[in-house]
Amino acid sequence: MKIILTHEVSGLGAAGDVVDVKDGYARNYLVPRGFAIRWTKGGEKDVEQIRRARKIREIATIEQANEIKAQLEGVKVSLSTRAGEAGRLFGSITQADIASAIKAAGGPDVDKRRIEVTAPIKTLGAHQVSVRLHPEVAAKVGIEVVAA
Repeated sequence: MKIILTHEVSGLGAAGDVVDVKDGYARNYLVPRGFAIRWTKGGEKDVEQIRRARKIREIATIEQANEIKAQLEGVKVSLSTRAGEAGRLFGSITQADIASAIKAAGGPDVDKRRIEVTAPIKTLGAHQVSVRLHPEVAAKVGIEVVAA
């Protein structure tokens, strides 16, 4: 099935790409979660709009990505949230929470879709997340989760 990606999907492509995937993957995962739309002749017009929006958000060069990586790795990020007695959080820390905490700590503005959390953050303490700045550059950011 041909689909148009509306968000970047690891291992598949970036927003605005037209890719061919198995029917079940598109129907059960990508389309319901809003990562893609079905390809149609009329949808081809949307591709240019998605690509323009991606180009605005995209980091153009590897040098620029390395500069932002150095800024991110030098920032101490601390998030305060409600937690129970055993140190477990009520809910979890999301990519949007991390992006706003990086901005509040004096770091660069990071798109929440570029933040990769390997496992849900549901406990207090130090955690590590990855930020994909460029296809060849990723920054590791340390996050300290403290009780509010």
